[in-house]
Amino acid sequence: MIPPYDSDSDDDSDGRPTVPGPVGRIRLMDAQRVNLDGFAVENPELGLVALASPYDPKPGLVVEDGVVTEMDGVKAADFDSIDAFIAAHGLDLTVASEAMTLSDVAVARMMVDPSVPRSEVVWLCAGMTPAKLARVLALLRPAELVMAMTKLRARRTPSNQAHVTNRLDDPLLLAADAATAAAFGFRELETTVPVLADAPSNAVAVSIGAAVGSPGVLVQCSVEEALELELGLRGFVSYAETVSLYGTEQVFTDGDDTPWSKAFLTSAYASRGIKMRVSSGAGAEVLMGGAERRSMLYLESRCVALARAMGAQGVQNGGIDGASVAGAVPRGVRELMAENVMVMARNLESCSGNDALMSESDVRRTSRTLPIFLAGSDFVCSGFGSIQRYDNMFGPSNWNAEDIDDYLAMQRDWGVDGGLRTADPATVAELRERAAQAVRAVYAWFGLADFTDEQVAAAVDAAGSKDLAGPDTGYNTVAVMHAARVIRETGLTMADVVTALQETGFEPEAERLLDMLKVRVGGDCLQTSAILTPEMRVLSLVTDPNDYTGPGTGYEPTPERQAEIDAIRQQRSVEDLRREQAAYASDALRPRGAAAQGGDPREVVVGVSPATGRDIWVTLSGLPVVEVLRQLLAGLEEEGCVARIVRFDDTIDLGMIGLSAARLSGSGIGIGLQAKGTALIHRRDLAPLANLELYSIAPVLSADDYRLMGVNAGRHAKGATPEPARNPYTDEAIEARYHTRVVSLVAIERACCRAAGPEELTL
Repeated sequence: MIPPYDSDSDDDSDGRPTVPGPVGRIRLMDAQRVNLDGFAVENPELGLVALASPYDPKPGLVVEDGVVTEMDGVKAADFDSIDAFIAAHGLDLTVASEAMTLSDVAVARMMVDPSVPRSEVVWLCAGMTPAKLARVLALLRPAELVMAMTKLRARRTPSNQAHVTNRLDDPLLLAADAATAAAFGFRELETTVPVLADAPSNAVAVSIGAAVGSPGVLVQCSVEEALELELGLRGFVSYAETVSLYGTEQVFTDGDDTPWSKAFLTSAYASRGIKMRVSSGAGAEVLMGGAERRSMLYLESRCVALARAMGAQGVQNGGIDGASVAGAVPRGVRELMAENVMVMARNLESCSGNDALMSESDVRRTSRTLPIFLAGSDFVCSGFGSIQRYDNMFGPSNWNAEDIDDYLAMQRDWGVDGGLRTADPATVAELRERAAQAVRAVYAWFGLADFTDEQVAAAVDAAGSKDLAGPDTGYNTVAVMHAARVIRETGLTMADVVTALQETGFEPEAERLLDMLKVRVGGDCLQTSAILTPEMRVLSLVTDPNDYTGPGTGYEPTPERQAEIDAIRQQRSVEDLRREQAAYASDALRPRGAAAQGGDPREVVVGVSPATGRDIWVTLSGLPVVEVLRQLLAGLEEEGCVARIVRFDDTIDLGMIGLSAARLSGSGIGIGLQAKGTALIHRRDLAPLANLELYSIAPVLSADDYRLMGVNAGRHAKGATPEPARNPYTDEAIEARYHTRVVSLVAIERACCRAAGPEELTL
């Protein structure tokens, strides 16, 4: 309701009332990164609808004499090219009648029910039309999608794929980053180019780097389809996934393609032993203005049916470039996951998106990935940006190099296998050096380019291509184009690269690349969901089928793999902390003898915990405990007080330490100090849990804070009532950052605790 006009209110120059701005709470909310995202009102007319449009066709199938005469309400005479291809090649008519007769709810329940074998669901879905399967998937709630994905993915063992690109197409940096990605556990690496002509150079560099990082890593160079196929035929890449499918004929036509041309290209890759999946995803047709008022899920169901019909090994979907479009509408992220489950239900490999950045909000980015991460997928990401956001020539990923530690911590938090592992920093440095040197040697061997020691060193150390700029390390992009042109025009193949590596002293890498060529000839990588382990063992639907049938079944990391997941580089044990503390040990605090009752009314006793100056020498804020004590004593001296330091070995409770100090003190005022830095002022007549002042947030305390506590303790001793010292303000998550260190420090304190009387110390 619009409020009535108030003639007495403030107004602007044209007489209209001034609209007050938002209050501070709303201004705060408006400033958050989630407001950088685009959010759309659902609009079926534009295809801006996720799961179901009123214009989606009703499922239906009519078969006469083994021929589909009607599908999803369309007569055969009116089929477009997509309908015709699916009707001819994409339906198992032996099960179609049973599958189409089942209610949508019944099929949805079968997908979720652990007691229904995966094989039965796959068998039924083979006979379902696109409209039928879309309606079934739209019924699954988010938690049910997790259950369905857990059961329906093809391969038992989850995996992950990385993007390896940079703005300069620098071969040294590409190789170093590829080796790094392989070290972190990625089993597929995808590169692309900002300059098309550079593609052969990029493919060679990433392949060499991947071989340095680990045996068996598959490599793709995503470029124009004819060139990409050429790179595959010459052995420079081992898989492809950028053969794009669309859910409407109009968008296919706009790209000068048909389902038949895409099927031919798919066969061309597979015939040469190149692993091959197609790419589709919600939002593509909307972006191209060709959604035809259909829901995103229905259009993607047509794409997935096409993929199955043309014999592709799998599908890269889950939005991909259109993820932000799907994410803009209600239930859009749910639709993205439903796409992935749809692929699995069609018995195809699922490369589950999570590649294109769908939000500037870290919370939304994580929300989009987490259910898939928990359920497990053939590839959790179809392009985790293992490089920095600015170097990703596909555009920023949903996950980038800046997020790798977060992802590894998520694996550890949930105890699930997201396909990655922590790489030892020293090992990463060694692999980056070897990868850059290998590329340098190969390029010199063929006369492609001569790299300097400074360029190699810069690539090894660089966090991204911006770190390569400099008088000695600046890169000449013309040299990359020259190298790429020579590679292409001279007919070099991966077999030639193997020879160059062998001749220049990189025998292990030569052997690994040769093994990849042998796998191509053997054809095992053409199995659905195939990846290679570092031992060159093929894991696929054939050799590693998903056998989940409920709790206690399915994939579970081996103890060795679980140890990899758990061992992130940031973890610290009590022994690690002991070693860190020992580096700061000194003899500044020395025993003086048993502590007696004081009688001087100016005296304040500083009580310290058992491990202070014994096993713990540095507080949580990084201050040496000796410095903390000096500041406390200086504050007391400033007030004309006399101080004693007494260690209490029989307790680690700060309240009891402070109270015991106050009871020994001539003034009745004591300071309690734990070795980790927590401190308080106590008085002898108070209860143990009461105190005069408390510093509870040890990690943010400075020398000045402790000096002020000494001053205030002195004033209390003189009978004054000082203004209480307060904990320094901070909005940091102190608990998350320090609580694990506190546990270890308390364990050390507890180990020093013993039944003994108070001991006076000298400083």
